[in-house]
Amino acid sequence: MKFGYFTLSDNRFPENTRSSEAFMRDIIVESLHADRIGLNSVWIGEHHFNRRGSIPCPEMVLATIAREAKHVRLAPAVNVLPMHNPIAVAEAWATLDLVSDGRVDFATGRGYDAVEYAPFGADFMQSAELFTEGLELLWKCWTETKPFSFSGKYYKCEDIELCPKPVQKPIVPHIACFSPFSMNLAGKYGFHIVFAPFAAQIMFGGLGPAMAEYRKACTDQGKPPGRGVCSYFIHIADTKEEEELGRDYLIRYFKNSGMRPPPGQETRLEKLPPTMAYYGKIQGWLQNFQRDELNDSSFLLGSPQQIIESLKKVEAAGIDEVVLYFNHGLKPHKVVMQQMDRFMKDVAPAFKMHTTAAAK
Repeated sequence: MKFGYFTLSDNRFPENTRSSEAFMRDIIVESLHADRIGLNSVWIGEHHFNRRGSIPCPEMVLATIAREAKHVRLAPAVNVLPMHNPIAVAEAWATLDLVSDGRVDFATGRGYDAVEYAPFGADFMQSAELFTEGLELLWKCWTETKPFSFSGKYYKCEDIELCPKPVQKPIVPHIACFSPFSMNLAGKYGFHIVFAPFAAQIMFGGLGPAMAEYRKACTDQGKPPGRGVCSYFIHIADTKEEEELGRDYLIRYFKNSGMRPPPGQETRLEKLPPTMAYYGKIQGWLQNFQRDELNDSSFLLGSPQQIIESLKKVEAAGIDEVVLYFNHGLKPHKVVMQQMDRFMKDVAPAFKMHTTAAAK
């Protein structure tokens, strides 16, 4: 099982004095450190207007990282496709794949925040339809070898050909999965899948059942299953006091940067489209969770041995890569760097194929 660095760049806190600009610089430093110490990948979230994160253009940050980092793979976490033109997305990530010598792990999803959708003129209530059609067009951009045309409800083009071509032929997307809708769409193409463990627990009964459903969705469509990725909040702690501090970071994150219902629909989640039914379940958990519920269904917390034991269960569930959210909840940059070092020293060696060429 492989491991990566993951951030949503959460920076929306009442007591916060750290600017978004300063945090972005920290994230670049942490990403380059991930490359040096042998983590496999860097995943950077896309969020707008400092809603749940402060990096709106992960492809630009990753391109900056790619200039110095020679080994880590580069991924958005995730590209919110319905807010963009799929052709422009295909061009941007094909370009990054080219300049990074084929190191893009493209990941995409629908998002969940109507406030982020609105300024882009994207219809949040049609997110499933936009995503389905946009994904089809993006895939054609990466797989068609001759000029092609496309005529859908939302997107149309005539006689286009993607240029430059990506190094990977093709780049195989990872689909962020919070719902059966996303699961089935990944299965239709045999694309890779990405889970948030707490959401997989709420929606599918855990990572094991979620991976089993994903594999079935692929085989039902006659497609070989791709790889499974999941993200985890993490805090390595040697004492009870350090464990409580780790919980404080995560509680701060959930209370200030968690998913929120669309404006005006806080008590009317039942009026969301059926493909967003999961949203109400997850929102309910985020609003009502108790401190002692922050266990390894959502959070890797404790000694290195405790974290190894939790990750062994994740490995047994069929997950191929875990991307680790070290810098959540205003955790200081210095502490984040120390936590990354401790993970690679005390946890990662318990797993085969855990390092990139940088640390070999």
